[in-house]
Amino acid sequence: MPLQKGKNNCITDVAEVQVGHHTIYQKLDEEDTICTGVTAILPHPRNLFYEKVRAACHVFNGFGKTAGLIQIEELGLLESPIMLTNTLSVGPVMEGTIRYMLEKNKEIGASAGTLNVVVGECNDSYLNSMRLQAVRPEHAIKAIENASNSKVEQGAVGAGKGMICFGYKGGIGTASRVVTASNEKYTVGCLVLSNFGNSEDALFANFPVKKKNPNSTDGSIMIIIATDAPLYDRQLKRLARRTAAGLGRVGSHMDNGSGDIAIAFTTANTYQHNINGHLESITYLRDDDKAMSQLFQAVVEATEEAIINSLKYAETTVGKNGRTIEKAPL
Repeated sequence: MPLQKGKNNCITDVAEVQVGHHTIYQKLDEEDTICTGVTAILPHPRNLFYEKVRAACHVFNGFGKTAGLIQIEELGLLESPIMLTNTLSVGPVMEGTIRYMLEKNKEIGASAGTLNVVVGECNDSYLNSMRLQAVRPEHAIKAIENASNSKVEQGAVGAGKGMICFGYKGGIGTASRVVTASNEKYTVGCLVLSNFGNSEDALFANFPVKKKNPNSTDGSIMIIIATDAPLYDRQLKRLARRTAAGLGRVGSHMDNGSGDIAIAFTTANTYQHNINGHLESITYLRDDDKAMSQLFQAVVEATEEAIINSLKYAETTVGKNGRTIEKAPL
């Protein structure tokens, strides 16, 4: 039985989670068009370096250039916004995010250690003149500053401006589900950056099959899962892995040239950076509690719908060399 959707059916239904976009869309000449942007996901509005969140990641197919996953894998903590952009802009987005975090935390790099910034990407070079590297550090800062907990703008916006999904206009999509178990309610939210698939592969709609897939590569997807359920990093990795079922439901093969990466975090059980003492204790769900399987279901349903919403809310977009990617017939 399908689960209940959250109030706005988006990742910001998870209390305190914020999302911000900065979109760059400019025709420079007959050949070049900047058609790209940055999206920021903030687990909470406070100081993320000093109030880290439990997190995990899973790489289904590693044809990607994401930064910051190694430390999440090692420590199970997230201490920066999760940033999304195009493949050749990981560097400047990381720089901008570092600048933002350094401004908020004078101790980073001095008395409080270094900083792990997480940046995910997909290749938008069919529509975007990506070689021009138009995304600059200040655009990452703008995306963070634009973040709010209101209903998330979807489609051809932020990092999703130049993305293509199943041969039609893709980009940013989001959805949420509510789990009720043991007299407790938990919310699971998903946000995706969709950039994969041929039209004939889609399993959820009767798309007219395109003669040629407009993507020059096999495509990619970044999947971000947020929840307020009290979990720790091993359990969050279990959630991250379940996004594969939602991805498979829509028709993805996770092809050879595809970067398919999931990051999951919880707003519960935050980790204080500067607490004295050598012991740490948290409260978390038992693995065999019935809520856990419902959380898995919530992840699958939210991932599937977030991908569909990335198509549903995107608009026909004209990019470099006059290339046009149409709105999906949903």
